[in-house]
Amino acid sequence: MPTYDFDIGILGGGAAGLTVASGASRFGAKTLLIEKEKALGGDCLHYGCVPSKTLIRSAHVYHMLKNAWRYGLPGVDIRPVDFADIAKRIQYVIGAIQKHDSVERFCGLGVKVEFGNAAFVDEHAVRVNGNMYSAKKWVISSGSSPDIPPIEGIDATPYITNKEIFSLDNLPKSMIVVGAGPIAIEMAQAFSRLGTNVTVIQRSGQILSKEDKDMADTVMKVLETEGVTFHLNAAVVRTKDMGNEREVVIKGKDGQEVSLKAERLLIALGRKVNTEGLGLEGIPLNFDKKGVKVDNRMRTNHAHIYAAGDVTGEYQFTHAAGYEGGIVLSNAILHLPRKADYTFLPWCTYTDPELASVGMNEKRAKEAGIEYSVWTEEFRANDRSLAEGEETGKIKMLLDTKGKPIGVQILGPQAGELVSEWVAVLNGGVKLSTLAGAVHPYPTLAEINKRVTGNYFSGKVFSEKVKKTLKFFFHFKGRACGETKSK
Repeated sequence: MPTYDFDIGILGGGAAGLTVASGASRFGAKTLLIEKEKALGGDCLHYGCVPSKTLIRSAHVYHMLKNAWRYGLPGVDIRPVDFADIAKRIQYVIGAIQKHDSVERFCGLGVKVEFGNAAFVDEHAVRVNGNMYSAKKWVISSGSSPDIPPIEGIDATPYITNKEIFSLDNLPKSMIVVGAGPIAIEMAQAFSRLGTNVTVIQRSGQILSKEDKDMADTVMKVLETEGVTFHLNAAVVRTKDMGNEREVVIKGKDGQEVSLKAERLLIALGRKVNTEGLGLEGIPLNFDKKGVKVDNRMRTNHAHIYAAGDVTGEYQFTHAAGYEGGIVLSNAILHLPRKADYTFLPWCTYTDPELASVGMNEKRAKEAGIEYSVWTEEFRANDRSLAEGEETGKIKMLLDTKGKPIGVQILGPQAGELVSEWVAVLNGGVKLSTLAGAVHPYPTLAEINKRVTGNYFSGKVFSEKVKKTLKFFFHFKGRACGETKSK
């Protein structure tokens, strides 16, 4: 039987890799973790989730200060933003979280951490920094990077991505955002609130293209009222460096070209998987530009090599990566066959209002050919929402023909928190009647979850058949108001 240096080796110290590394080592497996960057934590900690939400919070507070009058407060004379101060706060938050993802912590768990570019030399060994390491099993969790499209002139035009936007020296006076996915829209609103003149260019006729159009359109209208300009159905023809500005020429559906100029150009057109330089071709391992191919147990075509996180190209969320890391642990370390199930995987776009989803929305239900009904409740009907001054948005619940929930979308204040109740309901198989009958504290935003299920049951409970039955048995006299008195 061959011997190896480690029981398991992991390429990539992001959410998936760290989950596997910490779990495997604590289960007693000799574990090697290799990270190509200078610190652990992955894109989420350094260039994604953490810095973006920190920036969004700063922008939200600044926006609230500028709109204090809406809450019956005196207007405030606010100074312009010094982005260097915001950047310092972002780094402080990253640093605080970095302690949980430090080499010292993982070494304390028993994990050997190496930094450098690793490449497979055979199915069980990699070379990094001139050293060879072998492992019985491997996990590829190398993540993803910003995808830069082949636009004419882009190579000679200075641009930024999510890797540079959180460490700018100053707040741009103007910014063109190419793309309208979650990262693009979150940054567009945040920088607009801080004082940047923002323009968004989108190839299709809808922002947040994976979401239902009615929900995405509402988000766009909010951003438009805050000053963001949108160019939909627009293709980027070319870019050019104008010195202090960047020029972006777009072509609309009518075929006419329009020139746009801004101080900064943000490219946010999606992600590409990090497979280059890993030596996957030589193993050989099945992958393409969309990602490493895995089965529902996160195994590649080599049963001892797993892949998890963004590199698979499936669900590029930090929480999905952590979940997949757990699937790898069950199969690779505990030898308990466990399959990944994304049926009720939640996600959230952290605009204001937030847009959260779990399960199917109307777009996916139609694509799957599933018949469904839609039940909604507006936030303007929620007492806490009114008190908070948050009236925009709604909850949308999709039920199949048997009345079983197949998905929920929430557009409104703290939607990312509110959808968590649905995560428990849908994954736990909780009956809608249980949620409808549950007592929520008043006044809370979460009451909207109870109300939308109540809307579904009210038609059944307060039906004419029920009223006639009660009248027959208990001799009820009916309406006390609005009826014409008999003479």
